[in-house]
Amino acid sequence: MKVKAAPKKGKVLVELASQDEGLPPSLPFQLKRILAPVDFSEASRKALQYAAHFAAAFNAEVILLHVIQPFTLPVEPEFMPPELGISRQELVDSSRRELEEWCAREIGGRVQCQVRAQEGVPWHQIVAAASDTNTDLIILATHGRSGLKHVLLGSVVERVTHHAPCPVLVVREQERDFVPTSPKG
Repeated sequence: MKVKAAPKKGKVLVELASQDEGLPPSLPFQLKRILAPVDFSEASRKALQYAAHFAAAFNAEVILLHVIQPFTLPVEPEFMPPELGISRQELVDSSRRELEEWCAREIGGRVQCQVRAQEGVPWHQIVAAASDTNTDLIILATHGRSGLKHVLLGSVVERVTHHAPCPVLVVREQERDFVPTSPKG
């Protein structure tokens, strides 16, 4: 493990080697709560693995969050597709069940895990959840959209990093990993 000064004054960089067990207790910071927003993609599964490893190193809790983007129903019922016949509460409940499965499968009993599913604008709900839970670190995945998709859809990650009340670790879909990203790691 290497701990060195970061380019910004008062910050440190921590590099872990594959044989390192975790972070030493003498680091000048402590994590108690890590927020891991997921959209149930493989990229967010990878970010959750990072959150689990950080949580294990600091004996911190992981808060697993899924935000359901609000949708508007057509004015005329005959234009409503049959698959939209599910209520918003059913979507939240279904997401909560899926989060509980992810918590059990991806984290197991390694660390304490809390699940939250709610409806809203994703970046706004992530920032609000970080504030409400007094989160120390947000770890989330980026899908790497660029060009027209980025302009039209915006970037949840970009907005979270600008508005978050705490540091944000962004895990890219394609990168050199420094934590094992399998459930057994």
